[in-house]
Amino acid sequence: MDAGKGNIFNLLNGLKQYLIPVYQRLYSWELPQCQRLWNDIVAMQKENREGHFLGSIVCIAEKTAPTGVQKYMVIDGQQRLTTLTLVLIALRDSVTEESGININQLNTSFLTNQYESGDNKYKLLLTDEDRDVLIALIEKKPLKEGTQSKLLTAYNYFKTQIAKNEINPQLLFEATGKLQIVIITLERDHDDPQAIFESLNSTGKELSQSDLIRNYVLMGMDKDAQQNLYDNLWRTFEELFGHENQDDNMDSFFRDYLTMQMHRIPKIGNVYEEFKAWKVNCKFSSNEDLCRDLYECAVIYTDIIFARNSDAKLQSLFKEIQTLNMAVANPFLMTVIRDYKSGNYQLSYDDLIEIIRLCISYVFRRSICDIPTNSLNKTFATLENEIRKDDYLNSVKAFFINRDDYKEFPSDKKFGEAFVTKEIYKIRNRNYLLDRLENYDNKSPVIIENLTIEHIMPQNDHLSAEWIAELGPEWQRVHDTYLHTIGNLTLTGYNSEMSDKPFMEKMTMTGGFRETAVRLNTYVVVQTHWTEEQIQERAQILLKKALEIWAFPTLTEEELAPYQAGAEDSSPKYSLETYEPNPFTRMLFEKLDTRIMNLSSGVKKEFKKLYVAYKLETNFVDIVFQEKRLRISINMKFTDVKDPKGICRDITGLGRWGNGDCELFLEDLTQLDDVMEIIQQSYNSQAN
Repeated sequence: MDAGKGNIFNLLNGLKQYLIPVYQRLYSWELPQCQRLWNDIVAMQKENREGHFLGSIVCIAEKTAPTGVQKYMVIDGQQRLTTLTLVLIALRDSVTEESGININQLNTSFLTNQYESGDNKYKLLLTDEDRDVLIALIEKKPLKEGTQSKLLTAYNYFKTQIAKNEINPQLLFEATGKLQIVIITLERDHDDPQAIFESLNSTGKELSQSDLIRNYVLMGMDKDAQQNLYDNLWRTFEELFGHENQDDNMDSFFRDYLTMQMHRIPKIGNVYEEFKAWKVNCKFSSNEDLCRDLYECAVIYTDIIFARNSDAKLQSLFKEIQTLNMAVANPFLMTVIRDYKSGNYQLSYDDLIEIIRLCISYVFRRSICDIPTNSLNKTFATLENEIRKDDYLNSVKAFFINRDDYKEFPSDKKFGEAFVTKEIYKIRNRNYLLDRLENYDNKSPVIIENLTIEHIMPQNDHLSAEWIAELGPEWQRVHDTYLHTIGNLTLTGYNSEMSDKPFMEKMTMTGGFRETAVRLNTYVVVQTHWTEEQIQERAQILLKKALEIWAFPTLTEEELAPYQAGAEDSSPKYSLETYEPNPFTRMLFEKLDTRIMNLSSGVKKEFKKLYVAYKLETNFVDIVFQEKRLRISINMKFTDVKDPKGICRDITGLGRWGNGDCELFLEDLTQLDDVMEIIQQSYNSQAN
């Protein structure tokens, strides 16, 4: 590593080229970052300061011919390097020779390599569409009409500021040279670019979790392999997420992807670290295999979040999912749709549709019943553990049916009571609810965006004499109780015209209930009065339809029976998640668990409250999770254990979780064979 202080002129002067690798994000500085840089330049010059520290630029010197262009791969600082280049281009395009600036020297020393051609001509070579835009600016070539680029936005901002003449061009040129940069040059064979990259504290725009993951996956590869993987998989993967809010959408994807893989939810700001820990021991043998898997999952994920699919039913369901803000279900839905696409499981197209509908019903019913949503993410994160792939649909149904705790799927009775009494008009998803009631099983769906919600009994607190007479002596109670409930709500294109008119006028007026094709009015149009009785009766009619739309899962007793073994057992149920393993101890456990279970088909595993037990006739080994290791109890007398490497401890008479007088630890996979030799002895003592 070589580090030294310099400036943009030191950096660019000479026969050099700085390459932005494919794993780096596109130019991403917005106006606030550009304004900050401009203000720093102006303030430094006005205050007559000798310099201003801008940050660091870290690059790897590439091997090159003695007489060729020396090339550097930029691994950090590309945003500030690109921005300073844009300042120089804007300055060149804003002045004449009379300004005192040597325009030719600016071009040939800091923007291009004189006498070179092709890509070698340019001091800075960006990636993808950014490359074409920057070259066009350097060469003063016209851009395609409608071209949108953050490079253009920044360039135009600097040109506008220069035109204001707040600082004259000559002083601006000098000030640009006073911006101090730490230039760090690495050697590919001796330095670890990834470790250095992660340790840097950039003063620019913070890298997203997906930026860090992309760098991590691609940085360690040689240039050709990197370019090939980027061109063939990663770029296509990123394009699925579009340009608007791409970083946020990709960050969410990686969090949900890890949730799907690990069956637990990474913290939002810790996705990158979790990804690194998971990747070390994941099932993929190469970066290409990993990227292919990411792409396959991203196709499903972006179909869901952007509500797009060539299949009309799936597209409609994805729209419902987005309307209900059901992002918590994305990890589970990715799993199910992927399983369906694979064709490896007993999961038909109709089964897939029904499972997605059940998820929608589950979330919607709970919202109507005012059940808190804070447990939904964990419910969907671990739901895959409940699936029996040979009985896919029924196992999902059984999971929902058997919930009688805070994860409950509200019954028809509970949902029905809430549906008819809840003030539907005040809920966030009221339009969704009315849309589904109106258009369910409708071959000529109504576009409800063209309609508004109408209170049949008016909202006005000061009801007219006609309405008071219509509602009867208890009109105030009826108005307070039923005003915003489903029985009193409909859709119309004539809301303002209906206003507070009496019921029969709303019925017979131009555009009134009798003239509309809105199916929500089917019951309304045959009424001659609108009172508590009619509101209640209509609510029950709409409830009947709601129970079809947002259905409760059903199974016969025979179908449900396999999922109720032990249902009468009141003892607590434990799983791997009971011990809250971190990524490292989970990995150690999974490797050790595989080896133990492979000892024979007779080995049984049980999750206890404090440890995992492995049995033949009785426990022969128990595993306790600790923060950085696994503690292993061997159910043998310490004196009977053959331990040539001295890895066991005598715990006779000491209080420990687990069974036996011998314990040892698994702290690293290199110890796995030695640990298994001890476990094998305990297994043999029961098997023989």
